[in-house]
Amino acid sequence: MKTEDVIADLREMADPTRLAGMQRYGIDTAHALGISMAAIRLYAKHIGKDHDLALALWDSGLHEVRILASMVAIPALVTEQQFDKWVADFYSWDLCDQVCGNLLDKTSFVLDKIKEYVKREEEYVKRAGFVLMATYCVHNKKAPDAVFLSFLPLIEKGADDDRNFVKKAANWALRQIGKRNAALLPKVIATAERILLQKTPSAKWIARDTLRELTNLKKE
Repeated sequence: MKTEDVIADLREMADPTRLAGMQRYGIDTAHALGISMAAIRLYAKHIGKDHDLALALWDSGLHEVRILASMVAIPALVTEQQFDKWVADFYSWDLCDQVCGNLLDKTSFVLDKIKEYVKREEEYVKRAGFVLMATYCVHNKKAPDAVFLSFLPLIEKGADDDRNFVKKAANWALRQIGKRNAALLPKVIATAERILLQKTPSAKWIARDTLRELTNLKKE
C-alpha cells in the first residue's frame, strides 16, 4: 500500500471526540487523530508486514500512524539506527509502550538497548528501557532467568527517578519479572525490600506497590 493511502484511510477512521478521553489518560494528543487501538490493530492485519511502509509511516509524525508503523514493521529488519531514532522520537507514554511491545522487544539487540537506555537521562528514552524489560519478560517465554536477574540491579539503581513515566515503567518491569516464575519471585521481592530502604518517594512507591502485589502472589 502507498503511504498516502494508509494515512488517508486513518484520517477517515479518526474520531476527534476521542482526543479528550486520551488526554485524561495522560496521552499527548498534539499529533493524534483519535483512533482506537482495536481499529489500528485490525487495520494493521489488513496491511500485513511491510518494513519500507513502516519507515515512511513513522516519518509522518502522526501519533496513531506511528503506532501502526510499529505493527507492520519487521523486527529482523530493524537496524540500531532505526531503533535509536524511533526511541528518540517518543513524546508520550502510550507511543513508547506500543512501539516497544509491538516491535522493539523482538529485535536481536534489545538487551543491549535496555542496559543503555535505563542509564539515559531523557524521560521517554529511560522509560523505554524499563518498558522493554517488562515487554521482553511477557513476550520472550524461552529467555533464561539469568537475563531477568541481570535487570534487577538496573531497576534498583533507577528507582530514585521521581518522574512519573519513569517510575511507573520501573515498577511495571519489576512486577512483571516477579510474576514470571516461582524462582524469580523471591529475588524480586528481595530487590523491592532493598528499594524500600531508599530515601526517595519514587523508590518507596515502586517498592510498596511491587510488594503489595507480589507478596499476595507468593501466598497463593
